Amino acid sequence: MADLPFVDTHVHYWDLKDPQLRYVWLEPDWIHPILGNIDGLKVLLYSADQYAAETRFQNVTKAVHVQAAIGIDDPVAETEWLQKQADRVGFPHAIVGHCDLASADAQRTIERHLEYSNFRGVRDFGQGDYLSDPAWRRGYGLLAEPELVFCLDTTWEEADKVRRLADEHPGVVLCVDHAGFPRARDETYFGNWRTGMSTLAGAPNVVCKISGLGMCDNDWTVDSIRPWVLACIEIFGVERSFFGTNWPVDRLYSSYGDVVDAYATIISDFTEAEQTALFSANAERVFRI
Repeated sequence: MADLPFVDTHVHYWDLKDPQLRYVWLEPDWIHPILGNIDGLKVLLYSADQYAAETRFQNVTKAVHVQAAIGIDDPVAETEWLQKQADRVGFPHAIVGHCDLASADAQRTIERHLEYSNFRGVRDFGQGDYLSDPAWRRGYGLLAEPELVFCLDTTWEEADKVRRLADEHPGVVLCVDHAGFPRARDETYFGNWRTGMSTLAGAPNVVCKISGLGMCDNDWTVDSIRPWVLACIEIFGVERSFFGTNWPVDRLYSSYGDVVDAYATIISDFTEAEQTALFSANAERVFRI
């Protein structure tokens, strides 16, 4: 078990029996376009109760839930469901929900999310080349005033577009999820990924969430993820980096304790203050928890 208190910045809960919620990616016949067969995840319920029980020996003090309900009619229903769990169980401490930022009613959707005290950010996968869509970018600008974080699944190939978005909206904190979601582990890819991440880090309002590295490195070890973890911290600095687990998706590849302990091992030579920043303090600041 890692000794440091841990704030997990990327978790997912769901209830496949709730008629108000929908999770396209967990439907029986759905195959993940990157991960392939994820049937091992498709239990009817994974909620705050299950997460708290699974992580209770890992010194997890807080967690950030990132949108899991995809294909839902009203994304605010997920936030409502999560807030009820937070009020009852304590988890999650922050909620990153969905909003179609290109829609005409994006402002109203954000306002409705904000009726729930733990709401802290938005994730929107968007449609097509949404990062270049003027309507979507206007919607993105709505996140500045309520100080909402935008969590973005992106890759190094989109770094220039993402950087322009960050520069255009300096008042919005943009969180690069899953360490830029590196899809390959060869030297050429690593170099391109590093260049893209450096482009993103050039904007001071961009932060890096180091998470989900098992998704494209299923047989990962501490040594195999070490270069990616350390490169993120080097590029973004200790003050703009933090850890997440992508739980329970990454349970397909390891146990929760293995992930947390791997992070602790990789940064064991850092100062105590730096380790605390990466394990908890940065996440608490960015997500205001």
